[in-house]
This record gives sequence, structure tokens and C-alpha cells, in this order.
Amino acid sequence: MTLLNVKRRLDANARGRRHVVTVIGSGRSADPRCAEVGRLIATLGFDLLTGAGRGVMEAVSRAFYETSPREGVVIGIVPAQVQGIERLEQRASGDVVYEPPPGYPNEWVELAIYTHLPDSGPEGTLRSSRNHINVLSADAIVALPGGEGTESEAWLALQYGVSIVAYGDHRDGVPHGITRARSLADVRQFLSGACHPGAKP
Repeated sequence: MTLLNVKRRLDANARGRRHVVTVIGSGRSADPRCAEVGRLIATLGFDLLTGAGRGVMEAVSRAFYETSPREGVVIGIVPAQVQGIERLEQRASGDVVYEPPPGYPNEWVELAIYTHLPDSGPEGTLRSSRNHINVLSADAIVALPGGEGTESEAWLALQYGVSIVAYGDHRDGVPHGITRARSLADVRQFLSGACHPGAKP
């Protein structure tokens, strides 16, 4: 049984499970389409999940948060360095310092998931990256323009079998040839199909 089949089986048996849409993209700059994507996800009644940082993550989260009415919440998966993690692994007492990057989580995150996972960017597929959580927690992923971290999340989505679509101005091309949404209506149709299989968009 593939991971995708296991995920579908577990989803089918869950009572009242919420639908989560992950948005990935640049941690430095926000694509002009961030606001419309955030508002769309909010109006569809889904929860929003991002990597809790700046750029695309912050802009989408703000638009989602400011949409009224809405049912979903803004979830942020926070990376961090843990000084002394080796002692924790050995169950040895001592000083432990937990250090998220500056600005994490951004102010629009309502539910912050604090991790001990520091790696991103070119190291975004390592087991020490929160990108695995960002991808595996999603019913669907919208990829806005970004760099190496976004590319690694898109690749992980394909490996894990999580539905993903690209939107926005991907100047260097859509990562890994994933399907591109040409309009917000395309994004809406994608999310409706991915989060409610069998339903009419």
C-alpha cells in the first residue's frame, strides 16, 4: 500500500477532520497574488498552513486572517535551532536554548507548531526540515513563486503524492513541471477537487 493510499484510508475514517491547504513560496518577497489566494482559501472554509515566516507566508496569512467571515485558522510550522539537542536525545540534564529564526512566527499565525527542525532552502528535503510537515499535513498545496525551499517542498509533494498546483509569476519556470493554474478560478477548482474529491467545484 502506498503512502497516498494510507493517507486516503485514514482521511476516510476521520470524523469531522478539517481540510488544510498549505501555501508555499518565497520567504523574502510576496507575489502580487498572495492576497487573493489567502482570501480564497478562507472563503472556502479551509485551514491555512504555511512555514510561519515572511514573504509569501506572511502575505497569504494576513489576507486569510483578515477575511471575514471565515471558519479556518492560520497554522504556522516554525523551524528552529536547538542548542543542546544532543543532551535531550541522551536524556541528560543541562541548558537547552530554543531559537526560532527572527520574525518566526509572523504576527498572523494563530496556531504555531514549534519544531526542532532547522533546515530549509537547499536542505529542505532533509529529515531535519519542517518541509516534510508542511507537505504531509496538507490536503492540497498551492505553490507561489519562491526559491530553493519552495522547490524542495514541491518535490516532496510529488514524492508523497500530495496534490499541488503552481500559481503566480514563476519566472524561472514551474518547479518539477507541476500543473500551473492560469487564474484564481483555476485555483478554486483545484482546491475544491483536492479537498472534496467527487464534489462539483
